[in-house]
Amino acid sequence: MMRLNPKYIPLLATAVVLLAVFFTGSLLYPNFGTPRVIVNLLGDNAFVGVAAVGESFVILSGGIDLSVGSMVAFVGILIARLLQAGCDPFLAMGIAVCIGTAAGAVMGCLIQFFEMPPFLVTLAGLFCLRGLGFVIRPESIGIDHPFYAEVLPQLSILVAPKAVLPFTAMCFLGSVVIGSFVAGFTRFGRYVYAIGSNENSARLMGVPIARTKITTYALAGFFSAFGGVVSTFYMQSGNPASFVGLELDAIAAVVIGGTQLTGGVGYVPGTLMGILILGLIQTIITFNGTLNSWWTKIVIGGLLLVFIVLQKLISRRAAQPV
Repeated sequence: MMRLNPKYIPLLATAVVLLAVFFTGSLLYPNFGTPRVIVNLLGDNAFVGVAAVGESFVILSGGIDLSVGSMVAFVGILIARLLQAGCDPFLAMGIAVCIGTAAGAVMGCLIQFFEMPPFLVTLAGLFCLRGLGFVIRPESIGIDHPFYAEVLPQLSILVAPKAVLPFTAMCFLGSVVIGSFVAGFTRFGRYVYAIGSNENSARLMGVPIARTKITTYALAGFFSAFGGVVSTFYMQSGNPASFVGLELDAIAAVVIGGTQLTGGVGYVPGTLMGILILGLIQTIITFNGTLNSWWTKIVIGGLLLVFIVLQKLISRRAAQPV
């Protein structure tokens, strides 16, 4: 009889929870399981999901990135300000993504070469990026560029009657596909898993630790910045005060998606499922109409604790001699 590899158990648990939440909502509310609700779920959580893909790589390497929410807000207000000044939208997005990638690389360098804790370095990044956003413009800026008003709506795809898949959802799904490929089918992805499993062993095997760590945080900065770009598509504005706590949602989605906080075990598709679980919980509460929206955080917190305990039990079992 085949024995299930312990590293797949959290991913399987995530899939079971996702199906359970979805079928529960479908049983409670007749219109819950319609294609329209599903595509809205993907579109509404797209910017969080894109940022969570980058967070997945950092956690897989055994690190953490707390600058995600500030990066998304910074990129949003930067793009809005550049467009207000007459900049081409593609140039504005390119500048924002390049700055985000560079910021991630700088944090990676500080973590690697100065042996600083990722928690403290990215916490500093959180404050710096949030402050820079307010320096650019302390107030929200609406985006009324023709590209946002006329072109983006045309990029949506009709997937079912009354169900239009927005461009933001396509950006999210595209990020998941790219992230899955990089993590599962490239040498860099194998290096990330090796460092997360055991950095000393990875060093002895010849893994380029410094280059891989810096690239990992640069990649996280890229996805966070791209999440900021997607947020401008969704909100049609930039606001330096927005997305406070988004990094915690991203981390929760990654952990609920089956990635171990200690690193070395996890899959990007699991992060997709984690985002969908968070979105489904919010949707059920919205359909209910009588529950306070803070119940979303309560349920997510409970799920997070369950998955952390599950990961701990799996780790202890794996450490036991056969």
